[in-house]
Amino acid sequence: MRRAALALLLLGTSQWCAAGLFSDDEAHKKIAELQQHVQVLETRLVEAENQTRTQTKGLMELVSQIDTLKAELSRLQGQNEVYAHDIETTQKRQRDLYADLDGRMRKLERGGSSDNADKPAGSGEQSDSTGQPSQPSQGAASSGDESKTYETALNQFKVGNYQGAIASFQGFVASYPSSSLTPSAQYWIGNSYFNLRDYKSAIASQQKLVSQFPTSPKVPDALLNVASCQQGMGDAAAARRTLEDLVAKFPISNAADLAKKRLANLR
Repeated sequence: MRRAALALLLLGTSQWCAAGLFSDDEAHKKIAELQQHVQVLETRLVEAENQTRTQTKGLMELVSQIDTLKAELSRLQGQNEVYAHDIETTQKRQRDLYADLDGRMRKLERGGSSDNADKPAGSGEQSDSTGQPSQPSQGAASSGDESKTYETALNQFKVGNYQGAIASFQGFVASYPSSSLTPSAQYWIGNSYFNLRDYKSAIASQQKLVSQFPTSPKVPDALLNVASCQQGMGDAAAARRTLEDLVAKFPISNAADLAKKRLANLR
């Protein structure tokens, strides 16, 4: 195509020369200029073709990279779903474990056997000296209501209904301020706030437990929860101080063992 165009140009130039429009020198000069112009055009055409190939190659590479990223994103989303399920399962196990430990501690605090501790006070009939069943006393019935109210609140925590657990445990504390279960109820209020990521409310709840019930077995766990909240808020220095205070005041508690491990990781 380019050669045909050049031939036509040369033919036209020859015709012009034949017509006497140009001298021989001028004709050769014009032909040389036309050849040079054609070469420039050919060079530009080659450059354009090369640039197009480069852009096409780059576009294909970009499309390939996009496909690779899509595949990687899909893989990561799948992993994220697996991790989310594992975390949810672990959290449920932890809730069940906490609830089980809480029940065992309450049995020990009451000083009764495991069989009797599982039954709310006043739940069974008692016999008087004549062998006839007697009605449960008003105090026994009240104790039964107290245990039932507490268990209802704890069940809310077990199933992950933390807002419901907070409301139920707060109602328990208001109704039974002098109960032996009140420190535990206060602890679960703070722990529920922690699970809701409301760290400030969780710390305030646990500090209330520490100040009002300083001899409660729940205090070490409350301090550990406070440290967890402080870490969640990004205040590593405060968390370290709380953990060190926990280890110093309750060195033989299970919470202190966990605190020592966390301190090792904080350093």
